[in-house]
Amino acid sequence: MLNFSRFVLVRAVMAMATLIIVSLVVFSLMELVPGDCAERYLAFKNTQGSTISLADIEQERARLGLDRPFLERWATWIVGAFQGQFGDSCILRVNIAQLLGDKFWLSLAICLAALALAYTIAIPVGIIAAASSNAFLNNSLRIVSYLGLAMPNFLLALMIMLFATVYFGETLTGLFSPEYRDEPWSWGRVLDLLKHAWLPIFILGWSATAFALQTVRALMSDEIGKLYVTAAAARGVHGRRLLWNYPARHALGPIVNSLGFDLNRIFNELPIVALILTLTDAGALLIEALARSNDQQLAGAIIFMLTASIVALNFFTDVLLSVLDPRVRKSIVQ
Repeated sequence: MLNFSRFVLVRAVMAMATLIIVSLVVFSLMELVPGDCAERYLAFKNTQGSTISLADIEQERARLGLDRPFLERWATWIVGAFQGQFGDSCILRVNIAQLLGDKFWLSLAICLAALALAYTIAIPVGIIAAASSNAFLNNSLRIVSYLGLAMPNFLLALMIMLFATVYFGETLTGLFSPEYRDEPWSWGRVLDLLKHAWLPIFILGWSATAFALQTVRALMSDEIGKLYVTAAAARGVHGRRLLWNYPARHALGPIVNSLGFDLNRIFNELPIVALILTLTDAGALLIEALARSNDQQLAGAIIFMLTASIVALNFFTDVLLSVLDPRVRKSIVQ
């Protein structure tokens, strides 16, 4: 128990250190963009017909605290970030926490649902494929997984939308029906979200399932051929008991450890899918902030929140892995 508590404490400290380093990187990238927030905002106002002078820029820079030292501004930003406050959007002049609202959590829920879908399918199917000698089954799964890896998610989204539009007259866009889009949360709004969210979950889970299936199958195939599995079979252990208690137990360790990486990969695919399906979520806001409005404050907030989610998921998977395999927690405390 002492080793486990020490392991959790060390992992928590490492996770916090990672977040602090990432916050410094994100804030530094925000600062490296040509022109600070005052210049970008006033340049935007200039395009709207306002006359802007250098004195206006200096006054705005002082109002935003941009004349303070870099480390002081970073420390203020990271303290606010840990409290869920990222200041105001540089261009929109709206509090970022209010602007994001439920959008980030909806995006994270969609990505986590896609991740759960991928591994719910990939783990049992990958184990069966690795243990089976049926050539038809293995070749069929190989074709399906290769198709999932080769076909981009945005192409799959376009195909489904085209099919639904031609045959059902429904575009399948958005996360809510018009009557629920701006309504407060209620049971009806939750049900409406579930009616629309299945499509982005399925599309994002498409390639994730194919990738996870290949990984599970490869790890299981490697473990099944090892001597300890042969010895267990010689002792009379067969069937599902043999697979789950021996090769699967060791093969699933790297799978659990890669959940954070897979979540990051799914979120990276979300902005393009969000544009195609016209989703008003954090993925669409990230594209807007980076490619159109150059709103680095908004983009930095989204990236930091995503990183914090991945670090938190990695922390919990490390703890879960230490429960499944005691060797993991022993290695860090020795």
